[in-house]
Amino acid sequence: MKFKALLVAATVSVAALATPAAAQVQGNIAVVNSPLAIAQTTALQSAYQQISTTYQTQRTTIQERQQQQQTLLQQLDTNSDGNLDENEQRAAQGTPQAQQYAQLEEEIAGLQNQIDRARVYAVEQLLRAYSPALQQLLTQNNVQVLLSPEAILFAQPGADMTQKVVDAVNASTPSVAAVPPADWQPSRQAVAVFQQVQQILMAAAQAQAQQQQQPQQQPSSDSRM
Repeated sequence: MKFKALLVAATVSVAALATPAAAQVQGNIAVVNSPLAIAQTTALQSAYQQISTTYQTQRTTIQERQQQQQTLLQQLDTNSDGNLDENEQRAAQGTPQAQQYAQLEEEIAGLQNQIDRARVYAVEQLLRAYSPALQQLLTQNNVQVLLSPEAILFAQPGADMTQKVVDAVNASTPSVAAVPPADWQPSRQAVAVFQQVQQILMAAAQAQAQQQQQPQQQPSSDSRM
C-alpha cells in the first residue's frame, strides 16, 4: 500500500497502545500519553533534525513552489483583496494559472511525501523500542491498568508515567535511522502515531510563536503625583 494512501486510511487509535482496564484492579493504575512520549524522545528530535538536513533540497523546493503558487493566486485575485471569492474562483477554472497551480500542488505533495515518509520511519523504529520499555516499567511499578489521557477524568500527578517512558526509551534507543530503505512500507500504527506526533509538535511551535509575538512591554511604573 502506498504511503500517501496510508496517511488517508490510518484510523488506528494510539490508545490501542495502552493496556485495557480490568474489571477489578489488584495493582496500580498509570497514565501514559503515548504520542507525547514518542515526540519527547531524544532519538525522534535528533532524527527530525537529520531529516531536515538530508531533505533540505526538497524543503527548499517546496518553499519555492509555494511562492510560485502565491504569485499565481495574485494573478487570479482580480480585485486585489488577498482572497479568491466565488466569482474569482469560477473565473479561474480552466485558466493556465489554475492548471499550473494544480501541477505545483502535485509536485509539493510528492516532495512532502518524501519528508513525511522518513519521519514515519523514525516513529516506527521508536514504537518498537517503546513497547518493551513500557512493559518493563509496568512490571517494575506493579501497574495492572494503563490508560491514555483521553480515557480518564481525573488522576493524581504521580499516576502519569509519560516522562518515565521517555527516559526509558532514551536509555534503550538513543538514536534511530533517518532514511528509510527503498522497499520499506510503514505500518498503519506508525502512520497514526506520526500524525498525532505532528499535531503535538505543531501545537508546541504555535505556542512558542505566540509567546514570541507577545509585546515585551512592562506596565508603567510612573509614580509621579
